[in-house]
Amino acid sequence: MVLEVKNVTKSYSNHIAVNDLSFNVPKGCIFGMLGPNGAGKTSLIRIITGITQADAGEVVLDGGKLDYGNPLHIGYMPEERGLYKNMKVGDHLLYLAQLKGLSTNTARKEMKYWLEKFEIASWKNKKVQELSKGMQQKIQFIGTVIHQPPLLILDEPFSGLDPINSNLIKDEIFELKNKGTSIILSTHRMEQVEAICEQIVLINQGQNVLEGKVRDVKNQFKEHLFTIQFNGDLPDLSMNNIEIIHQSENKITIKTAQDQDANDYLMNLMKSGLLIQSFEELLPTVNEIFIKVVGENNQEQQAA
Repeated sequence: MVLEVKNVTKSYSNHIAVNDLSFNVPKGCIFGMLGPNGAGKTSLIRIITGITQADAGEVVLDGGKLDYGNPLHIGYMPEERGLYKNMKVGDHLLYLAQLKGLSTNTARKEMKYWLEKFEIASWKNKKVQELSKGMQQKIQFIGTVIHQPPLLILDEPFSGLDPINSNLIKDEIFELKNKGTSIILSTHRMEQVEAICEQIVLINQGQNVLEGKVRDVKNQFKEHLFTIQFNGDLPDLSMNNIEIIHQSENKITIKTAQDQDANDYLMNLMKSGLLIQSFEELLPTVNEIFIKVVGENNQEQQAA
């Protein structure tokens, strides 16, 4: 594991921001840290990056207990842009790289590589304040990865980006992952979680309320729904313990019994002479699971 969060608790005055929270992040994984506003994600990130300390519990980074030297091995991109607007882009990136321990020569080499890769080398001598929000986000991303940290924490990395630049950053995330970088993605954009993340943890009211591989989580919450596109006359479904959820001229959405084998039903349809164009199980989206789990957890907390 690149990161182990073990029974971490953090309070501010009378508010418990992180409540006995535990989860693990595998090496070389794109890991989604999800939760509603005020769930405790930012408080936890501050602990992982060494900005604050936990009241109880511990954080283990790459097998060793977190200490003040570990932040050099972490790249953290906050949701709020932390750029000095009056500095030139080149000077700013050199400053950030040297803060993370790179020599001047190495910092210049890495800066040149990233500016050319993002095709923004011509902006090197522009002041940060002259850049658009999307361009500033790209500069902030470069500043986060320039020292090649083994662990990245990206908080809303697609904020302010148009679709083209969102895809650019997404491609870079995949490339970094393929090179062995472990990435924690904190975002409210569930479609990005579906497209990028392999595993997730869902935090609510400072606690871990759901964790696992994305595909396993989606299967855990499936409702046995299937869509069928067909040509021909649909046979009578009433004898097959099938509930029709929606039906149009050549497409139907059905719900099967939990213990019913969908493949058996598909074979029966084909034997009836129906021409099947597609047969697909409908799994819930991460967004739907997020709403369901957080809603149920909030109700449980209120009832307790």
